[in-house]
Amino acid sequence: MRRRLAGLMTWWARLFIVSLVAVIALDLPGWSFAVPPVFYALSLVRPPRPENPEPRWVEAPVRGRWIAVNSPADKVPSHGIHAYGQTYAIDILHPAPTDAHTSLGWTGGLRNPSGFSCFGEPVYAVAAGTVVRASDGLRDQRSRSSWPAVIWMLTVEGLLRELAGPRFILGNHLVLDHGDGTFSAYAHLRRGSIAVTPGERVEAGQQVAALGNTGNTSEPHLHVQLMDRARVNAAAGLPFRWRDVQIEPAGVDKAEGADSAGAGAVVTEGLPGKGQVFTADHACAGTV
Repeated sequence: MRRRLAGLMTWWARLFIVSLVAVIALDLPGWSFAVPPVFYALSLVRPPRPENPEPRWVEAPVRGRWIAVNSPADKVPSHGIHAYGQTYAIDILHPAPTDAHTSLGWTGGLRNPSGFSCFGEPVYAVAAGTVVRASDGLRDQRSRSSWPAVIWMLTVEGLLRELAGPRFILGNHLVLDHGDGTFSAYAHLRRGSIAVTPGERVEAGQQVAALGNTGNTSEPHLHVQLMDRARVNAAAGLPFRWRDVQIEPAGVDKAEGADSAGAGAVVTEGLPGKGQVFTADHACAGTV
């Protein structure tokens, strides 16, 4: 029942807004004031999570040198919420040059995505599987890399995306079914870059798309997660490890637009933490 209710999260949020506006704008009976809180409570229902799941060992979805921004190595849920199956999700992008200015300012902040080095980088399947979802019709947007742009993204823009549904949160995205109840999702992909179609079989390490800047994102980066269902609204996140990465113990680099302060020397095997730089090598095909 919880999973079914969670699968309707977007509709509960929409009904909350509609009922709230109706209660405020119309002369409704007193009992109607109890309706919006019910819909709001339903929108917070999340799918049941597996107890102490073992991490799945898979390949990294990128090649070369990268840095983690949000990572389950540091906190769970990694993005602060369990919604959309992202309990153990990770965000990665290219490290910025050591002399780059990466702090947010109060002006500008709407850079062309092509100005970020990771934009257009290949994205690879983390394991062999079958394509179950592929969506890449949204345009790549400019960055939100100033304080006014970030505040707008987290408030007005964020609310509109929540009401529009998961497609507008994930942006262009891909979901692969790896069997045994394990699915991988790749979000914020470049428009028109998905190279596979639903029903197609892919191999581990096969290029499936390119990194972009679509959906609920402040700048080009790749959001990757494992989950137990294909539909993110009804999915619970699953932990993972990357078998083909070497992690640098100290976070001496910064990601473009991101502060890596606090990155420490503690390394979780196969899972870079926030601010930790890692290198992903080509690996042989594998399974979950």
